[in-house]
Parts: sequence; structure tokens; C-alpha cells
Amino acid sequence: MELSQKYQIALEALKDYVSGAGFTDVVLGLSGGIDSSLTATMCVEAFGAEHVHGYMLPGPYSSDHSITDAQDLASNLGLKTQVISILEPYEGFERSLARALGGELKGLASENTQARCRMISLMALSNANDWLLINTGNKSEAAMGFSTLYGDTAGAFAPLGGFYKTDVFALSRWVNERAEWAGEVPPIPEHVLVKPPSAELSPGAQDERVMGIEYDVLDQILIAHYEQGLSAEEVVAKGFSADQVNYVIKRTDSFAFKRAMEPPFPENKFYE
Repeated sequence: MELSQKYQIALEALKDYVSGAGFTDVVLGLSGGIDSSLTATMCVEAFGAEHVHGYMLPGPYSSDHSITDAQDLASNLGLKTQVISILEPYEGFERSLARALGGELKGLASENTQARCRMISLMALSNANDWLLINTGNKSEAAMGFSTLYGDTAGAFAPLGGFYKTDVFALSRWVNERAEWAGEVPPIPEHVLVKPPSAELSPGAQDERVMGIEYDVLDQILIAHYEQGLSAEEVVAKGFSADQVNYVIKRTDSFAFKRAMEPPFPENKFYE
């Protein structure tokens, strides 16, 4: 299926879901990353910039470029944005949980608490203003359980939820090229397209390193096994290492409980 077809299907699904739920406005977090950038672009195309509300929610490990990239995206899209730091609420959780944890809030508990502070902020904005919260997740990371329950799994609808990460990059490039053909400013900053994806929940973290596999390899394995129905042995026969294939399948199967909590997304056979 052509990228233009995939994009249009997801765009129409987003429009239908939001209007069907009775909303005119949407809200989402702008992290300066590729997923939120493409999602914001789709929301603006679907509803108009005046009906899309984007918030930057920096935490203790957010980089300077995550803010500037999000600001550049917002400027290109004509979005009014605001920064809401999660440092104070996160530090409050650190203090209040110290005794129960027998020490400091650290590791996975620290990372997930940051993501949940962002969710609380976005849901408060959603409730206070009658805006529908849009999820910015993708299918690759959902498969690997690389998300936070009640954190970045939150949202009423995930327009990118049916797309693997490599398609998120391809669709983002396509959106920018389409803008150039029309003589418009490409919406997604070039730096967003080339920097290594990172959730920025710990010092120097990069998503591929945390997951233990590169997106292009991960997506090919996921598509071959889960979309095309190939057995693990058949996937290995396509040229992948047995260790990689077994790792991906075992991890994906183990996170079925988390995927059950992901929001709805465009249902289409993009990868048959």
C-alpha cells in the first residue's frame, strides 16, 4: 500500500473517531520526537490548528532540543503551545514515596512516574477544556511493551497505532515532501527526522538501545511473524538471527497485557 493511502486512511479514521465522540478539539503532548510530530501534523490537517492544543512537558532528563524541536514544529503548523514542567509534581512523588520505597525513586519506577505525571497533566487539560486526548504511540513500541501503562498509553485514539516505526519515519518524510511540492514550509523539523528516538526518561537513553534492537530489524521481524503469519523458523530463514527472532517474539508475546490497555487505532491491513 502506498504511503499516501496509509496516511489518508489513518487521517480519516482520526476525523471519524473524534467527531463520533462529539469533540471538536484535541490535545496532545509535544515531545519534540517523531511520533508526536507526525501526530500533531495529522491533527492539524484533520481539525485545523485552532482546534489542536499541544503542550510541552519537560522533565528531569529532557534535552534542550526536545523543546526547540517541538517549538519549531508548532511554529510550522501554526499551533499555539505552552510549556508545563513536570519537575515539581515528579519531585513531589519522589518525596512522598521515599519512605515506602525504602530510599529514592529510581530505575523503571522513576521513568514510569515521569510518564504518568505527563498523563495527569494532559488529562487535566482534557477534562477542564472538553478536549479529546490523542495518543502518539506506534505499533513497534506497543509490540515490545516500550510504553508506560497509565502514562503514554493514555489517550482516546492513536492515529499512528497501526503503523510500525519505520513507517512513521517514512510517513513523516512524505508529509514534508508533500508540503514542499505545494510550496509550503515542511511541518516536521529536519532534526526530528534524523535524531535517535528517545523517551528521555533517564540520562542519555536512546530507544533502540533500551529495546536492544534497531527499528528496521524489529519491524521486519514483527511484520513477518505477526502480519504475514510466518513461524519463527521461517523468519530466521529470511536472514535474521535466531536470537533476534526469539527475543522479539518472546518479548512481544509477554506484553500482550499491556497492549490490551492501548487506545483504539485505525484498523486496516497495512502490512499484508
